[in-house]
Amino acid sequence: MTHLKKYLLTIFSFLLLPLPAFADVNSGDTAWLLTATAMVLFMTPGLAFFYAGMVRSKNAVSTLYQNMIALGVVGVLWAVIGYSLAFSGGSAFIGDTSFALLNGVGQEPIDANATIPHILFMAFQMMFAIITPALITGAFAERVSFKAWLFILVAWSLVVYSPVCHWVWASTGWLFAKGAADFAGGYVVHMTAGYSALVAALLFGKRRDFGQAHKPFNVGMIVLGTAMLWFGWFGFNAGSALTSGGIASQAFVNTFLAAAIALLAWTLVDAMKDGKATAMGGCIGVVAGLVAITPAAGYVTPGSALLIGLTAGIVCNLVARIIKGNFKIDDSLDVFACHGVGGTIGAIMTGLLASKAVNPAVSDGFFNGGETLLTTNLTAAVSVAVYSMVCTFVIIKVVNIFCPVRVSENDEKAGLDATQHGETIISID
Repeated sequence: MTHLKKYLLTIFSFLLLPLPAFADVNSGDTAWLLTATAMVLFMTPGLAFFYAGMVRSKNAVSTLYQNMIALGVVGVLWAVIGYSLAFSGGSAFIGDTSFALLNGVGQEPIDANATIPHILFMAFQMMFAIITPALITGAFAERVSFKAWLFILVAWSLVVYSPVCHWVWASTGWLFAKGAADFAGGYVVHMTAGYSALVAALLFGKRRDFGQAHKPFNVGMIVLGTAMLWFGWFGFNAGSALTSGGIASQAFVNTFLAAAIALLAWTLVDAMKDGKATAMGGCIGVVAGLVAITPAAGYVTPGSALLIGLTAGIVCNLVARIIKGNFKIDDSLDVFACHGVGGTIGAIMTGLLASKAVNPAVSDGFFNGGETLLTTNLTAAVSVAVYSMVCTFVIIKVVNIFCPVRVSENDEKAGLDATQHGETIISID
């Protein structure tokens, strides 16, 4: 009887213990971030359509699949080790293996301030990790070996993306500690991809017919891809608030306004320079605006968002022309101009325009009386750009030793769809 009494008391005492941490998860925040995660996933197929519409028909399948394969490769890699290297404690420069194979990544919040499950945060960040290296494929479109791309994809994700993600977004990261402001991936996503793309374009060299005018395969695909990207970007930016409240709403509106005015600005520059406005150009302008607002989305006013988008629409267009026209660099789909330059514009203008009145978590920018954020963001921008370029150079050189990164001239002439995949974008049967 005594043992039974002790047993019942033990059970009763257990029932009185505080509920586990995941009971504090907020259902509204969780529902929003589940939605945002799916929206960011949708961006990778959107990017595939966006890029494939711009290349020639003989390379459309390969362009689509270079993007889609990232869903599998990076998705698995992120769960196995990438997330741990990015978001575990580790050092100031890289995480450790404590979250490897998602060990300890469960339904409880990631920390005392979070209102979403840790595993959902991991999944949301996974979608960022997937699309980032896919962005680079636009720099060497129509000439990359698919096998070599797989090696580059794995190495780049582990050597560039995860460490920079740790620097900026992990609580132990050195740029996080300095106070660098990157709301949704200006450094982590766009600058890493954009500056890596510039190096990749240089190392891969020009396409055999670089400089000869060719029409995009399918403008409709470009417009469709742009629509998918724009829609998904609301999850990308507004989801980065990690809650469904006011900051998410601010980021949502800023994201739309920056993209809308960049669309107009890019179109205006095209009309002035070329005498006509093109749908493809306008779509590229949308992306430039989306890129530039990303680091600032939850930190600035709508008026500042318009200024950021306007700047990106003009500057990114002019840089794209200079890169190909003056420097003769075959960055096939203007990845550096849109993502490298656009991300840098966003980072700098965040340092100028960020406002604690919009988001108390950020320091005021220079124009709002802040003295340090601009300097900190400039330090972060230079560090991320240099690191990304150096690592990408080494990765491509090493991969090229055992697996040539560029297809043969005959394969390039025949098209990558047939030579790399044995498929065509349009059936002729």
